[in-house]
Amino acid sequence: MEYVVMIGQLVMSLSILIILHEMGHFFPAKAFKTRVEKFYLFFDPYFSLFKKKIGETEYGIGWLPLGGYVKISGMVDESFDTEALKEEPQPWEFRSKPAWQRLIIMLGGVTVNFLLGFFIFSMVLFTWGEEFMPAANVKYGIHVDSIGIQMGLENGDKIVKIGDKPFDKFSDRQVVRAIVIDNIQTLTIERNGREQVIQIDPTMIKQLSSYKNKNKLLFTERVPFVVGDIMKKTPAEDSDLTKGDSVVAFNGEPLIFFDEYQSRLKGSPSQQIELTVIRDGASKTIAMTTTEEGTIGVRPFGPAYFFDTQRQDFTFSNQFPQAPKKASTSCPTRSRPSATS
Repeated sequence: MEYVVMIGQLVMSLSILIILHEMGHFFPAKAFKTRVEKFYLFFDPYFSLFKKKIGETEYGIGWLPLGGYVKISGMVDESFDTEALKEEPQPWEFRSKPAWQRLIIMLGGVTVNFLLGFFIFSMVLFTWGEEFMPAANVKYGIHVDSIGIQMGLENGDKIVKIGDKPFDKFSDRQVVRAIVIDNIQTLTIERNGREQVIQIDPTMIKQLSSYKNKNKLLFTERVPFVVGDIMKKTPAEDSDLTKGDSVVAFNGEPLIFFDEYQSRLKGSPSQQIELTVIRDGASKTIAMTTTEEGTIGVRPFGPAYFFDTQRQDFTFSNQFPQAPKKASTSCPTRSRPSATS
């Protein structure tokens, strides 16, 4: 029953998005006195599930849930019907309208999509606010990815300013946006207790905006290694390692942060290792053999386990200026690197 409800919710959500998109074409066409022959939710090859003609337009629901369409007289659309084009343009046809009207009709669907995204972000901010990690709470600094290293960042750095603006909310997207869009050329960091300024190489703009780097992060929060999830059929599962263990040493070498263990493990494929953990206040040494990839099958607790987050609420009026900013910095294709060992 749960899956039926989920499928129903998915179909309903898609239907609303499709109908709103097609309305973006439908209403401008009607406003410019262009005949709309069909308005369909889903495609209807061979037959439709429902149809009814009101005025000059047939409204219906197709059986193929891959989108929807409006059929406008004088426009070659998804139906690829070109027969009408053999005759002289009629006043009610799309092809007889001025270029600016045709452009508005064609761009109507995309315009609705843009406004809908803006509206959804605004309502999300108004209803739930924004939960964020204050940069001041990330007391261990950053763990740097490859592009961040090229910029001159190091593990443990604390970002203080982006250009002249304080780095208040912890997010590498703020840094990317500032460099690529605002042309910020400096980062102020705290390293080993001292502040210093990093100059941003102009070539970083091209790297940060390139398609191949779209899923790469500059940095994440640096955290200690506390065992979160243990994956099935892995060396960790076959060992005495337990969720909640604080890992404090690798082969007798004291280490603190998870990225340090990742580095040691990657350099020790298919080797016998020993991890020293603290469990219930007592020290314990656990032996295991790493995989060929240099992993043990552990996912650590994330930043929210160690650092407090804050929530910012928005009024109905101040949510709207924030919506485009959230839309430009919140991209679903960007994700954290796999935090596993």
